[in-house]
Amino acid sequence: MRPAGGPRTEAPCGRADARRNSDRIVRAAIEAFEDAGIAVPLEEIARRAGVGIATVYRRFGDRDGLVRTAFQTYFAEEVEPLALAAPEERDPFRGLVRALTAAVDTLAAHRVLLAAAKESGALSVDIAERFMGPLGEVLAAAQRAGQVRGDLVVRDLAAIVVMALATARGGDPGRDDRRRYLALLLAGTRPSAEPLPRLTRPLAVDPAPGRA
Repeated sequence: MRPAGGPRTEAPCGRADARRNSDRIVRAAIEAFEDAGIAVPLEEIARRAGVGIATVYRRFGDRDGLVRTAFQTYFAEEVEPLALAAPEERDPFRGLVRALTAAVDTLAAHRVLLAAAKESGALSVDIAERFMGPLGEVLAAAQRAGQVRGDLVVRDLAAIVVMALATARGGDPGRDDRRRYLALLLAGTRPSAEPLPRLTRPLAVDPAPGRA
């Protein structure tokens, strides 16, 4: 029994159960968004996860909190490995291009989860940068080789992914539009005598672009 007035601690088994519940809810959310659309009720997500709706609110606060966690989980599992694999490419610029293109295509393929992330503010440069840190090594190699501008930072690469995803829409099944805009953004990474403006704190992507 917890002493009166003492701090409340959760038993190890309780923490393990909480982690399992959270994981089930996140997996159910990713699945439900793809199956039932962006407006799927939280009650349906709770049902799929085998938990009560109160557990969903207790673990994530609200719908936006759940979407943010689900999107970050997907980003960590599907996008971060692409960044980790980039150093395997012998040509550093090609490694950057392949990693960024694959990241954009992978995220854009899950249109409903992407739309939910845009709506909740989960799609941000901050989140993208967190999982794309491994590209720093490849970026430095490309800079040493004179393939990209010397004032680029990993945050710029994260911004490229976010901006390209802002063009993702259901009416572009061949990915031509998205690839076009990504190519334009990548062209801007090439060496230039003109320095880039000072980096300021970027905002999450506007949820409006890319909806169709």
